[in-house]
Amino acid sequence: MTKAGAWSYSRMKGFETCPKQYYHVNVLKEYPFEETVATRYGNEFHKAAELYIKDNQPVPGKFAEFEPILQSLRDKPGDKHCELKLGLTADLEPCTFFAKNVWFRGVVDLLIIDGDRAFIVDYKTGKSAKYADPDQLELMALTVFAHYPQVKEAKAGLVFVIADTVIKENYDEGSRQERWARWVTRYAAMQKAHETEVFNPRPSGLCRAHCPVVECAHNGKNG
Repeated sequence: MTKAGAWSYSRMKGFETCPKQYYHVNVLKEYPFEETVATRYGNEFHKAAELYIKDNQPVPGKFAEFEPILQSLRDKPGDKHCELKLGLTADLEPCTFFAKNVWFRGVVDLLIIDGDRAFIVDYKTGKSAKYADPDQLELMALTVFAHYPQVKEAKAGLVFVIADTVIKENYDEGSRQERWARWVTRYAAMQKAHETEVFNPRPSGLCRAHCPVVECAHNGKNG
């Protein structure tokens, strides 16, 4: 029997997309992450955005077309925090990212604190916002409320720089308990899978060309 342990949005998303893939990738660690051209581009953009907003360093030429977006964010009033790593305990109390009792981990690409309001940004470098998932924004807002108790309202956005699209969501501090209840239920399902060691496959269109778990019967390479 294993324990689900500390989780993140991506870890939860991986489990819910396909428990079997999650088991082989995240639990057994049989398939280490392999950088692609797309992920390298995304990482480079995130770093460029951080250096531009935090240290006023020039935007590299390959990202010059996105400078107006970054400048509008840099010009917003408030204290700015780039690539901010935050943790929460199982009691939803703030802790450091690598604390021994950390239960949830999240990284905010850009957090702006302006009095009792927060502005949360998550950069996306995908070419389409068609499958945008605002769940990530909710988790970041809930974590910010815990770490910055003066914040009562959070405006959050998935900023698709290439697709020139922003998915916006608003959150208020008063809804924290209700929102966390849903996440705790989702985490319980992941914990149960660990306890029972049952990670059933969940076939989808991703099986054909986007799954590394070749021993699964639904993997497209076995067709």
